[in-house]
Amino acid sequence: MQTAYFAGGCFWCITPTFRNLPGVTNVVSGYSGGTEANPTYQDVKSQKTTHRETIRIDYDPTQVDYRTLLDIFLNSVDPHDPDGQYIDRGFSYTLAVFYGDDSEKSLVESRLARLEQETGLPVYIAVEPFQNFYLAEEYHQNYDLKNPAAFHRELVESGRVKE
Repeated sequence: MQTAYFAGGCFWCITPTFRNLPGVTNVVSGYSGGTEANPTYQDVKSQKTTHRETIRIDYDPTQVDYRTLLDIFLNSVDPHDPDGQYIDRGFSYTLAVFYGDDSEKSLVESRLARLEQETGLPVYIAVEPFQNFYLAEEYHQNYDLKNPAAFHRELVESGRVKE
């Protein structure tokens, strides 16, 4: 098993994108990249920490590779927004890929450079070494499954889904 860490704005919104992918065994919401120990949702959301909302993806690399996960991530976010994602604004909602080793780092940097070249637009995705991951509070885990109506409303209100 391997693990990937992506900060894609609201963790509720990107979790379902990966959950049913063959080879993905678990997708967990949490906080990553900051220096503060044991951050809370209220502190992260109100920009009182240096963490970003992040998902941890546990996967079997014989069934799905890191490159595929990265491409799905890039197709699920707006890589050209420097200030957050959709209605979620602030550092904690900015994009990042937390790489685990030099091969992941090289792959991410190459893919982001190609994306900038293809679009002609700057890409605002931090590429940082993985340092920490703090599990988000239980009510954030699988939020879309626990609260389908509220989750759908969030997608629409955020601008991620058009009705």
